[in-house]
Amino acid sequence: MDRKNLAKLLAAVRKGEISPDKASEKIGSTGYEDIVFAKVDHHRQHRLGFPEVIYAPGKTPRQVGTIAKKLLERSDALLVTRADKAKYREVKKACRLAVYHELSGAVTVERGARKKRRGNLLVISAGTSDIPVAEEAAVSADVMGLDVKTLYDVGVAGIHRLLDRRKSLEEADCIIVAAGMDGALASVVGGMVSKPVIALPTSVGYGAAMEGLAPLLAMLNSCAGGIAVVNIDNGFGAAALANRILSLKVKEGGRG
Repeated sequence: MDRKNLAKLLAAVRKGEISPDKASEKIGSTGYEDIVFAKVDHHRQHRLGFPEVIYAPGKTPRQVGTIAKKLLERSDALLVTRADKAKYREVKKACRLAVYHELSGAVTVERGARKKRRGNLLVISAGTSDIPVAEEAAVSADVMGLDVKTLYDVGVAGIHRLLDRRKSLEEADCIIVAAGMDGALASVVGGMVSKPVIALPTSVGYGAAMEGLAPLLAMLNSCAGGIAVVNIDNGFGAAALANRILSLKVKEGGRG
C-alpha cells in the first residue's frame, strides 16, 4: 500500500467509514498475496518506489494475466517484460488500458492522469539491432516516471553520428548505452560526459561476441571511470538503476 492509499484508509477510519479492525486487516494483508503459483509482492512499491514487475518468460499466459490482475488491484501502474502477444491479451483482459510495445515485448499499464516525468534519461543504442533491448530500457524507465529520450544507431563504426548529438548527451542527467559486438560505445560515451553512464551489453554480434559476453567483459574493463554495467540484454535492470539514480537527484532538490 502506497502512502496515498494509506492516508485515504486512515481518513476513512477517522470518519467512521471503516472500522479499525477492518483497516488493520487491509494494512496487514499488504505484504504479499499467495496465489499458489506466485506470491504477489504488494509492498514492493512502498519499498522500492515501483510495483513488482512481471517477467513473462517461463509463465503461462493465464499466470501472467492473473498476477497482473492482482497487482492492479492495489496499483495504478504495471510493467510486464518479454511478453508475447498471447500473454499481452491476458493482461488486456485484466485491464483494457494495457499497451503492448512490440519492439521490446513489454506490456505497460498507467491508470489516471499521466504524471509529470522527472529527471532526464537518455537511452542510446549502438546499432539498429540493439534497439529492442534499448526499447525495453526506455519503456521501463518511462512507466517508472522518468523523462526519457532516445538516440539510436550511433555506434562507433560511424562516430560522427554520436558527435553530432553531443548536446543531447550533455543535457542528460543519466545515460543508458545499449551495445553489442565490441560494446565500445559505452566507453566512448563514458569519456565524453560527467553524468552517470549505465552500460547495457546486448547479445547482438557474430560468433566471438559469444551472445553478449564479449561486450559485457569489454564494458566491465572500460578505461572510462564511473560506468555501471548491467547484465546482458537486461534493459529493465538498466532502467531500474537509472530510476534509483534519478530519484536521488529529485530528493536532493534537482530537476523533478
